[in-house]
Amino acid sequence: MESPHIGVVRDSMLTNPLLTRPSLGRSKSKGHVCPGPNFVYGMVTTIQDGGVAEAISSWYCPSAEARRGGAPRRQERDFVSLNREGLKSGLVTAAELQQYRTTHHISRPAPVRGVARRSMPTLVPPDMTFGISTRPSTPIGELLQQQYRQRWIQQQIDKHTALQGQNTKRQLGRVQDTRTSVLRKSRPTVVSSPLWKLPQFQQVGPALDTFRDSAARQRALKAQQSDAARGPGALGHGTNIKD
Repeated sequence: MESPHIGVVRDSMLTNPLLTRPSLGRSKSKGHVCPGPNFVYGMVTTIQDGGVAEAISSWYCPSAEARRGGAPRRQERDFVSLNREGLKSGLVTAAELQQYRTTHHISRPAPVRGVARRSMPTLVPPDMTFGISTRPSTPIGELLQQQYRQRWIQQQIDKHTALQGQNTKRQLGRVQDTRTSVLRKSRPTVVSSPLWKLPQFQQVGPALDTFRDSAARQRALKAQQSDAARGPGALGHGTNIKD
């Protein structure tokens, strides 16, 4: 069912794809006009090969001239011969060779395009075979009997037995030293040096000594160290807060 048109419908409207409308259930027309029923699509064959009867009775191969319609081969200029004759005449510069090719003419038949040239026969040994050698056939009998699997299992058992027979211990490689291990091995000796003093105060003794002797000093120091664990403060001396 076609869509209704309003107004005059001209023939040119049926060939214009911008004016045509798609019919219901059909694709839109491109506006191309098809030729009549007597039109033949394709390429017309000009070679008359005689049909099936001649193909069965003889082997016919048309020549290059017949494929081109029987026209004679055209002639073209032979520049190789022109250059050779120009050199024989003593012409060596490009301008002289150009003038010689203008005044002289040597032609040769043009080569036939699309025809493969026959190559010279090569000396090939009679027993030579071209191509890739055929792969040997797969033994189907061994595949069905699972001989490959049994062979692999036996190889693994032999390898495990050989490893168990060896009583050698596995030697571990040397462990690379790290920075921490090197510092642990090389502990530098601590050299105790006295506190630095000005030269004019090195021979001067203490101005005040509250202990009677060195034994009293040591006893007071031990007592202070024993009480420092339970004493308040950063050094265990106590905290003296004054209001």
